Amino acid sequence: MTRLWSSLVFASCVVLTLSLWAQAPGDAPQITILSPGEDAYVTGSTLLRAAVTPVDVVDGVTFFVDGRQACALTAPPFECDWDAGAAIAAHQIRVVATIKGGTRIVRTIRTKSVGYVERVDVDAVQVTVTVADGHGKFIRNIPKTAFHVFEDGQKQSVNHFASEDVPLELVAAIDISGSMTAAMPKLKKAVKEFLGDVPPQDQVTLLGFNDSIFTLTRKATDPAERIKAVDRLAPWGSTALYDVLLRGVEMLGRQTGRKALIVFTDGEDQGSHATINDVERRLQSSDVTLYMIGQGRGVTMEPLKKIMERLSVPTGGRALFTDSIDELHTAFADLLDELSNQYLLGYQSTNSKRDDAWRKIKVEVDGHHEVRARQGYRALVGK
Repeated sequence: MTRLWSSLVFASCVVLTLSLWAQAPGDAPQITILSPGEDAYVTGSTLLRAAVTPVDVVDGVTFFVDGRQACALTAPPFECDWDAGAAIAAHQIRVVATIKGGTRIVRTIRTKSVGYVERVDVDAVQVTVTVADGHGKFIRNIPKTAFHVFEDGQKQSVNHFASEDVPLELVAAIDISGSMTAAMPKLKKAVKEFLGDVPPQDQVTLLGFNDSIFTLTRKATDPAERIKAVDRLAPWGSTALYDVLLRGVEMLGRQTGRKALIVFTDGEDQGSHATINDVERRLQSSDVTLYMIGQGRGVTMEPLKKIMERLSVPTGGRALFTDSIDELHTAFADLLDELSNQYLLGYQSTNSKRDDAWRKIKVEVDGHHEVRARQGYRALVGK
């Protein structure tokens, strides 16, 4: 009887020890949702991504969105694309990792909705507006009633208006062609400083381009992930500038919200399939704001500077030209300040024709003269 009791005590101790080991936070498998981030704003194609440590204990990972299975994966990387739709709404993202032996670990986050009209009709014209005081300071808290929009001289009714809590999605494209070799150390430092200052809640897709286009990060919200991607860049090849501009506009899509394409380049195109006219027409039919950061020869060569201004200014964006890191840091701070203080307007055009014609837009703001917005749009046939 004593031997049986001793055996039971020993077995109980073993079970308790194993149970305590399994529950130890440092040893138990962990799952983390890397994308989207907690409280992120999501629309359109959205990357679902998770990490499990240690990875060799996992049989599979399944993503659920709002209670419905989005995808099931059996091997890393544990990521897939999910369409969040055009509306900016709250979603529950749940990821379940099945551990070898049958146990499961679960992680759940929620994305955010926004405090303004969540959906703009696909035929609505969206205009991002920046208002400044003439001394570089952006003006906040201007009421909707102060904004007046004209299309081809005809007054339009502003149906949608937002001045805060508007999600921003960025695509940043970095020229890594051979012509950027001398400028690459400064370029990488400048890009890392810029990406480090982008607020974590804003999604950043990072592209590298030469005669090909490389996706370095997709809708990343982790600053460390953005910066690590830049460190891996090396210059080679020719430059497909116009192709990457088209790709950036395509990636940003037509979902509601502020969308900016920021391109670090010397402005020279050497191998695109697209032409500058193709890019202009595509920008004219989108509501993407383009900013071009001149680097290398793009800082000093007037023909290259003119190309960058020609493409960016009509979208409501601008081009910056300096190879001074200190000046770039100041310029980036101003740019991020600008992006965080923009107004978003939407209107239904009184001209319902889809005739591929150029429509000129003018935005006036009561009491303010320094107003920057897209200069117009092209009403494409069939859109």
